[in-house]
Amino acid sequence: QVQLVESGGGVVQPGGSLRLSCAASGSIFRIYAMGWYRQAPGKQRALVARITKDGTTNSADSVKGHFTISSANAKNTVYLQMTRLKPEGTAVYSCTGLIATPGGVVTNYWGQGTQVTVSS
Repeated sequence: QVQLVESGGGVVQPGGSLRLSCAASGSIFRIYAMGWYRQAPGKQRALVARITKDGTTNSADSVKGHFTISSANAKNTVYLQMTRLKPEGTAVYSCTGLIATPGGVVTNYWGQGTQVTVSS
């Protein structure tokens, strides 16, 4: 009964910026990590960035330098700040969380995805 809900997707011009948010809610005991994946048409889903509960971050080489992941642990929320966006950044961006429920089960949960389109 854990839900991840993304927001902030939309259409932006090349070179523009966009900030995605993902809020986790439900029967949460502990969040160990949260992250973002993306999938473009005809391509495999790939990790964009992730952050652990202690603040350690990792990101794909393709986005280093212009994508930044951060979190607000008290709000069970993770963000993805995207700058200098390129048309190849167009994809469905999905939020994921490694989350333990009160019963002690640890599961990777997924949001519904949010569309990011970089076009002009």
